Amino acid sequence: MSTPTPQEMTLDAIRSVPLFASLDDEAAANLRNLLRVNDVPTNASLFRAGDDGDAMYLIEQGRVQITITDEDKKQIVLAELAQGDFFGEMAIIDGKQRSADATVTETARLAVLSRENFLSFIHDNPKVALEMLSATFSRLRRTDKMLQQRVSRNVNVVYEKSLKTLDRLAIAITNRVGSFGFFLIILGWTVVWTSYNILASEVPALHLRAFDPFPAFVAYLLISNVIQILLMPLIMVGQNLQGRHSETRAELDFQVNLKNEISLTEVLRRLDVIESERLPLLFAQQNERINELKGTAAGATNAS
Repeated sequence: MSTPTPQEMTLDAIRSVPLFASLDDEAAANLRNLLRVNDVPTNASLFRAGDDGDAMYLIEQGRVQITITDEDKKQIVLAELAQGDFFGEMAIIDGKQRSADATVTETARLAVLSRENFLSFIHDNPKVALEMLSATFSRLRRTDKMLQQRVSRNVNVVYEKSLKTLDRLAIAITNRVGSFGFFLIILGWTVVWTSYNILASEVPALHLRAFDPFPAFVAYLLISNVIQILLMPLIMVGQNLQGRHSETRAELDFQVNLKNEISLTEVLRRLDVIESERLPLLFAQQNERINELKGTAAGATNAS
C-alpha cells in the first residue's frame, strides 16, 4: 500500500466520511488518487448559487457554511459542515448549477472530486451512489423542515408589513369588540341606563329626573343604532383583513409545498437514472459470482 503524500488524504480520513465508510482499501486508494487536496483560508468563497456544478468537496479539517439568499435579501444558513462532511454532490450528479453558496468559516483542508472523476468512480462503486442519495434525502428533509418553520414564523411579518394605519386601527377595534370585556361593558351600560330611567319614570318618590324616559328610551336606541352603524363596517373590514392574512399564509405554504414536490421529483429522477444504469451492473456481478461459486462447488464434487 502506497504512503500518502502531505497533500493526500489518508485512507482513514477518506473512510471518516460516512459516504465512503464502507470502501475497502483498494477502492479507498483509487478514490484518493482522484482527489485534489486544497487548503482554503477563512471567509473564502468556494462557490455561489448559479455557478456550474463541476465538483464535490470532502472536509478533512475546518468548517464550511452553506447558505442561500431569500427574496428579502436575507441570508439563510442551511448547514454548518465540519470534518467528515461532504457537500456539492447534487450539482455533480446532474451537472446543473449550484443551488446555494458555500463559504469557509474556519481555515479548511478540502479534498475536491471533479464530476468526471466522480462519475468514473461510482461506475465501479455503485453502492456509493446509493449512500449519496440517502444522505441527499436526509438533507432535503432537514432543509424543507427548516424552511417551513421559517415561513410559518415569517408569515405574520409579511402580513404586518402590508397593513396600513387605518387597517391596524380597524383590527384593534374589532379585537376589542369581539372580546368578553366589551360585552360586559355594553351589558353594564344597558342595565344602568335603563334601570335609572325606569326608576325615575315609575317611582316619583325617589325624586329622580329621567333623561331618557321609559318606555321609549329614544336616546338609548339612538346611541345603540349609531354604535351598530359604526361597528358593522369596521367588523367587515376586520374580517377582510383576516381573510387576507389567511391568503398570505396559504400562499407561503403553497411555496413550501411546491419546493418539496420539486425536490422530491428531482431526487426520484436521479434515483431512476442510477437504478437503470447501476442495477444491470450489480446483477451481472452477482451472476458472475454465482457462476464462480457453482464452478467451485462442481470442482469439489468431481474431486471427491
